[in-house]
Formats: sequence, structure tokens, C-alpha cells
Amino acid sequence: MTLRNISIAAIAAAGIGMATVAMAPAKTVVEIAAGNKDFSTLVSLVKQAGLAETLSGKGPFTVFAPTNAAFAKLPKATLEAVGKDKELLKRVLTYHVVAGNVMAKDVVKLKEAKTVQGGKVMIAVRNGNVMLNGNVRVVKTDIVGSNGVIHVIDGVLMPPAKTANVGMTAVSNKAKGDCSSCTGK
Repeated sequence: MTLRNISIAAIAAAGIGMATVAMAPAKTVVEIAAGNKDFSTLVSLVKQAGLAETLSGKGPFTVFAPTNAAFAKLPKATLEAVGKDKELLKRVLTYHVVAGNVMAKDVVKLKEAKTVQGGKVMIAVRNGNVMLNGNVRVVKTDIVGSNGVIHVIDGVLMPPAKTANVGMTAVSNKAKGDCSSCTGK
């Protein structure tokens, strides 16, 4: 082998190694969300609930992440009530998290997914859109982090009353409607 061929081989090998390193995501799902202004409300609430450290852990986590626009659809009283009750806030936020890496190609095959909160999110594909709990649409998929994946959603998921305990009743009453109003309908 000539010196030129060895140099080309070394450069090619280094390039392959670099490509492998570059493809491995370096940021956690929390860091990805924190770096995107469209998730500032979500990140603020995750920190307020004391979940940032947990969701920055090993995982893997699948996060159905509502945008700021999704939170803006909630009645103001609902968001305020959830924000004032740390345990309720944790239940609502962990209802957006599924254990494991559930990529879009897998989500579309599911009818439901058990959340970290304990409740189930219902999943359906309608007119080419992945819908959660009947009215929240997945708008962007497979944002891969070092400890999981984010799927962006256009509404806030609220746990079913039977898994959210009494706190959800208080939220519903403060919002002056049933909990279906909590999903941005």
C-alpha cells in the first residue's frame, strides 16, 4: 500500500467514525424541549413540577409534547388550577410520557399506550393523522434525544378522571365545564 492509499483509508475510516458520533443524539428530551421556544410553557411546567431531572435521566421516554399554542387552548382557569397544585401538575405532565422509545412507525400500530402517570392514551389514525384521545393531533414526530423521543402535539392531554383522582374534579369545576374542555376542544 502506498502512503497515498494509507492516507485515503485513514481519512475514510475517520469519516465513518465521525459520522457515527454525529448521528448519536447528545441532548436529552428535556434539553431538546428547552432549546425550542415553542415548548417554553411545557419546560416551565416540567421544572415547576420537579420533573426536569427525572426526564433528563436514562429513560428511555416517549414524550407527547404540547406546544405553547396547545397550552393557550386551555381555559385560563384550568391552567392556573393545574399550575397551583404540584401533584396534579405531575399527574397531567406524566400523562404525556410513555416509558420506552415509541417511534412514529410504532405509534400508528397502537390503539392505546400506557403512560407513566398510569392512565392510557387512546391512539387512532384518521385521514392520515395520528390522533390522541380523539382530538389531539400529533403534528411532528420522531425528534430523537439521547434518552428518548418527542412527538409534538397540538393539544394538552388530560388524564381520565378515574386515574387523575379528585384533583381533576377541582380542575373541571374551576374551568366551569367537564374535563373534555381541558383538551382544548
